Amino acid sequence: MNLKNMKGKYIKLDISGKKLISGLLVDIGSDIWVVFNGNDYLYIPIVHIQNWIFLKQNEIAEINNNDEPTPIYNHNEEISLRKTLTSAKGIFTEIYVTSKQALHGYIISIMNNYFVFYSPIYKTMFISLNHLKWLIPYTNHQRPYGLSNASLPVNPSNITFARSFEVQIEKLIGELIIFNIGENEDMIGKIQGIKNNFVELISAKEDPVYINLQTIKTVHMP
Repeated sequence: MNLKNMKGKYIKLDISGKKLISGLLVDIGSDIWVVFNGNDYLYIPIVHIQNWIFLKQNEIAEINNNDEPTPIYNHNEEISLRKTLTSAKGIFTEIYVTSKQALHGYIISIMNNYFVFYSPIYKTMFISLNHLKWLIPYTNHQRPYGLSNASLPVNPSNITFARSFEVQIEKLIGELIIFNIGENEDMIGKIQGIKNNFVELISAKEDPVYINLQTIKTVHMP
C-alpha cells in the first residue's frame, strides 16, 4: 500500500502507552503523521504508532467535524518531526510523553535528541524526543490554565543547554531532580553520577537507585 494514498482517510491509531487516536489523516511525513480529530491537529511520531485501521462509517460519524484550525507547518513542504517542533516554538502546546498525563506549555529550544519545554506547573523541563508520543498546538484563543503573559515568561531560564539529552542530565549531577514527572518515588532524588548508561540517584532516605538512561522521558527540577 502506498501510504501517501491514505491522506484524506479516516483512521484509528494505537499509540504507545495504550492510547487510541481517531481522526482524519491529513498528512504523512518521513517520521510523523498528522491527524485531525475534529478539534485539533495531532502530530504523531511514526515510531509510536503501534498499529492502525480504517474507521467504519458509523465511527466516522462520531467524530466532530468542527472548523479546522490553521496548521503550524507549510503544506507545500514535506513534514518532519524536527520541522514540526521548530514551527511550534513559542506556541502554546499540549504534549504527551508519559502514560499518565499531558503537559501544557511551550517549546523553548530544540537540541539533538531532546527539547526544552516550559510548563507553568513544572517550569523548565527537558523532554526526550524518543518518548514524545504526540504534540497538539493550541488554537490562537487558547492559553494554558487561562494564565496572563506575566505568568508565562518568554525567557524562563538562564540555563545553558547541552546538545544531547545524556550530557544535559550529566550537567545536573549534584542537583535534586524529578524524572518522568515523578511517576514513582524512585524517580525523585539527587543525581550522584552517570555510568554505563545508568543514572545513580540518591533517594530521600539516602538509598542509591540506578535508572536506565533510555527510560528517562522527562527531567525537571523541583
